[in-house]
This record gives sequence, C-alpha cells and structure tokens, in this order.
Amino acid sequence: MYTMDQIHHIRQLFYEQGMTVTEVAKTVGCNWRTAQKYIDMEDFSPPIPIPQEASHESKLDPFKPLIDKWLAADKRAPRKQRHTARRIHKRLKEEAENYDCSYRLVADYVAAKKKELNLGKQENYIPLIHHPGEAQADFGTADFIENGHYYKGRKYLVLSFPYSNGGYLLLNYGENLECLLEGLQTIFEHIGGVPMEIWFDNASAIVIRIIKGGGREVTDRFRRFSEHYRFKPIFIIPQSGWEKGNVEGKVGYLRRNELVPILSFTDLPSKNAELLSSCDKDMAREHYDKGRMISDLFAEDKEALIPLPDVRFDTAGYGSATTDKYGRFTLEDGVHRYSASPAFCEKAVYYKLTSSEVIVMDPDMHEIVTHRQLYGGDRQESMEWLPYLKYIARKPRSLRNSGIYDMMPDAMKRFMDSCGGA
Repeated sequence: MYTMDQIHHIRQLFYEQGMTVTEVAKTVGCNWRTAQKYIDMEDFSPPIPIPQEASHESKLDPFKPLIDKWLAADKRAPRKQRHTARRIHKRLKEEAENYDCSYRLVADYVAAKKKELNLGKQENYIPLIHHPGEAQADFGTADFIENGHYYKGRKYLVLSFPYSNGGYLLLNYGENLECLLEGLQTIFEHIGGVPMEIWFDNASAIVIRIIKGGGREVTDRFRRFSEHYRFKPIFIIPQSGWEKGNVEGKVGYLRRNELVPILSFTDLPSKNAELLSSCDKDMAREHYDKGRMISDLFAEDKEALIPLPDVRFDTAGYGSATTDKYGRFTLEDGVHRYSASPAFCEKAVYYKLTSSEVIVMDPDMHEIVTHRQLYGGDRQESMEWLPYLKYIARKPRSLRNSGIYDMMPDAMKRFMDSCGGA
C-alpha cells in the first residue's frame, strides 16, 4: 500500500510534469499498472502584477523637484512630522502654480521616492502576480443568531480569488478541519470547479508541523482532500499574512457587507446558500484596479478551474472512544463530553464528526444517537436522554442506583420520585 506522499508524487509526475505512465513507473520504481491505478484514482476519502511598460511623460514631472526637496528635508525631521502623500498633495495645490494632478499620481511617486530615500517604515513587500484559477482561504470571526440561539464569536470561511477579486463566505460554528473541508467542498460545487492552487496559513487543523526548509507535514485527511480535488496547497511563511493579503482584505469586506447587522435566521445551511448567491451578485461591480467588472474577471477564473471529480469526498472525521460508567465519552482532550447509551457503559463506541454533528455509533457502525457538535474551550456536555429513558422504562427500579438519577434535571428527579412502581 503506497503512502499518500508516494501517491501524490506519482500523480504530480503525470499531471504536472507531463510524464507518460511508463515514465512515471520507471521514475518511481513501480509496475506500470500500479502507476496507472493511482493516476486514475478518483476517490481519496479515508477507508504576479503584469510588468508595466516604460514610463512616459507625466503631468507630475514639473513638480517632482519640489517634492524631492521636501522629502529630502524630511530626513532631518522626526518620523511623526514627515510629509505624507496627502500633505504633499495639499501643499502643491496651495503653493505650486498650475498644479492639477490627481492625488493617486502624487501618492505613487511619493511612495517610490520614500523608498529610495529610506523614509517611513522599513517593511519590504513584494508585489505578487496572481493568475486565473488561484485562490486563498482564511477564517473570520462573527456573531449570528440561529433559530433564536445567539452564537458569539463563531467563524466564517472565506475563499477569495486574487486575480478577479471575487470571493465567497460560509458561516460555521467553529474552525476545525470538518468546517474547512465541508466549506471548501460546498464552494467548489457552487462554482463548478476547483482552484488550481489554494493559499493557507499554518492552522493546526491542517499543518502538523513545519519542516526545516519550508515544507509542511499536513494531516492525512487534508492530504487526501487536496489529492482528491487535485489542487495544490501553498502555505505562507509564519507571521507573513501579507502573502495572502487578498483574502485577509476579503474577510473584512464580506463581514462589513454581508454580516452587518448581525444575521438572524432559522437554518444555517439555508442561510449559507443565500450567502453564496449574494456573493455572486456582489461581483457585478468594477475591479478596484483593473477597470473591468469583477464578474468578467471571475469568468476567467472559472475557465482555469480543475473539473470536479465524479466521486464526492467524504469530509467527515471518524474515531473511537471508551465510555465511562454512565455511558459518556469525551473529545477535544476531555473538554467536550457526549452521551452514548446505558447499554454501552464502559465500552468502546465509534463516532462520526461533521461540522455540526457528532454521530455516535455501535461497533457495527449503526447509529446510537446524534449530538450537535460542541465548540469552544470551556467544559461542556451534551446529553441525549432518550436512550437512557428507554433503558429505565424497562427497569424502573434501577433508576436510583444507575447513576443516571444524579445526571437528571431537578424537575425530572421530582417527577420520578412521585411515581409509583406501576
């Protein structure tokens, strides 16, 4: 059985380097049938800016000597009392004869001149060229109300496309791997394809550790997901958020335009479908820099997408746990506790995790009970009483000695105490 890294290498040689199946098999050292198998494999579920032309004469040229003089004098001034581009623009309007240049023209020249003179902040940023079909992913934080329940400090996933400046968001209860994979899959299916590459930060839900030299060891499920959809994950350098500045800007833009005022709705999936449609409509505006409609540029993004696979990836997480004497088990290092059933006290149970649910199953993978998944760092417990009440109903005298009595709400205790044997 080949590891995911070996499978990825085989597919990379074929899809990215253009080798034939025979060449791949020879390079990897495997049978051609093995190489063909992994190249054709469809289901991996578990078990920068365009160079500008040479500059022409500018309306600002007659005023550049004066700007240079002011900026040169700034080298002797305190940092907080140096000229800004806006201040220079204002002085030129007041002091320079026949001045009629735009602020943007001044700002661009001042920024370049300050860099030349080593004025201002010393951070250096490299302008990145983005091609159609590239995307960036990140989470933002927002409150929302679902079915009357106020969710504070919850998350929303944003996938942005820097080439067109298009983007989408989906509300989530948290920021775990299930939320990320489900969200990306939903957006892929909405737009009808998969970005060629997606930029991520180094979130612990994806990255296990950063390898010396810049590599990343990622979780097996994320590796399978990226292989299934054939996109290339790119991870930014730690503390270098500017590398995916487009999505960070989009996180703020979508919060201001889609999540204000605080949303109140009945059903999260239905609301997310509305948000995707709203993001489609938001592209009917002009790009901030390119002078074209975002919708037209996003059409070029879509042309560059990788086709969706025929098989849908199973984004759920699976695991097992041993229950306590009350038939309960914990996840998230003991922070979140869930009930199973009194029939499974101090026994192994299995669970399936989605972004919203914890589905508890017996050893035959039959559902016992389903919980809403808990989020947050505080200790929390989710009890589904039906399996316990069915058990007690068959053996009513066991209530007091079962340990379940102490777990019951006070009102239920009073009611049970008032009941006769019959």
